[in-house]
Amino acid sequence: MRRYEFISHSPKETMDVAAKLAEKLQQKDVITLEGDLGAGKTTFTKGLAKGLGIERNVNSPTFTIIKEYKGRLPLYHMDVYRLEDTFEDLGFDEYFDGDGVTVVEWAHLIQEQLPPELLKIHIYHHGESERKIVLEPIGKRYEELCKEIIGNESISN
Repeated sequence: MRRYEFISHSPKETMDVAAKLAEKLQQKDVITLEGDLGAGKTTFTKGLAKGLGIERNVNSPTFTIIKEYKGRLPLYHMDVYRLEDTFEDLGFDEYFDGDGVTVVEWAHLIQEQLPPELLKIHIYHHGESERKIVLEPIGKRYEELCKEIIGNESISN
């Protein structure tokens, strides 16, 4: 599996990369966000929303699990952190197969419910204000997306 890494030097730069990615997204695309607490998962999602033409303020859906936003494509923003001890099927596949883009924070907690192809993004603290962002495409479509956004600078596992 190939990985694409870059260092973001500011929240604005993180949002700009996410907005650039959003311009290429299509219906049924799924992005998972993992990483350090406070590293910028919601900041990344705000950039995606901006790139999808969403004007509403995006914030973490921690207590509601799923928030929906309308833009060029609907954005389904999920935070499944509080589902760690829940093993029931909450109908996530309806979002994954829907007419929008799905972003899942803490996706490892619902690993068995995720689609087989998706874009995993890991965000880590890297110094005081910088973030290391790692994209792991799973599937040909997501590999092509990463090449378009980041370039051919990949690291093989």
